[in-house]
Amino acid sequence: MKYFALIDSQEYEVEIDGGQIRINGELMDIDFSRSGVPELYSLLINGRSYEVLIEEQRQNYSVTLRGEQYHVRVEDERTRRLNEGRRGPELPKGDLVVKAPIPGMVVKVLVREGDEISEDQPLIILEAMKMENEIRALRAGVVRKVDVSSGQRVEQNASLLVIA
Repeated sequence: MKYFALIDSQEYEVEIDGGQIRINGELMDIDFSRSGVPELYSLLINGRSYEVLIEEQRQNYSVTLRGEQYHVRVEDERTRRLNEGRRGPELPKGDLVVKAPIPGMVVKVLVREGDEISEDQPLIILEAMKMENEIRALRAGVVRKVDVSSGQRVEQNASLLVIA
């Protein structure tokens, strides 16, 4: 069985075949067993012994080893293929024009030109059919240009702002 473990930004491919374990293609001598308390494990790697505390939350694990805590995300091959199929199209590099999804009135512009923004950050409040809609950033970047102001009416697909 093949697994993919992501620790910070480093990904490891872990292949388990019978009693053999390969990490990124390298055969490792590993023994792993529960050590009393449900979250405490005894780990032997190439003859060196470690105590490991592992707390599980679905596919995410908090692993404490030698006083350091690591956040680990684990996917098996099947889950990875399913998740890859669910991902939307990759956003274009460079300038990204944020457009009005529906016609309405700009209630409030929450950012200014030059602001650094993060993915999913609210950018603009757009009112349509007496409902306020938050327009959020599809990716992180810098606001290069704001094309609208509060109180302005916009049509569907009108440019609201540009993210660089």
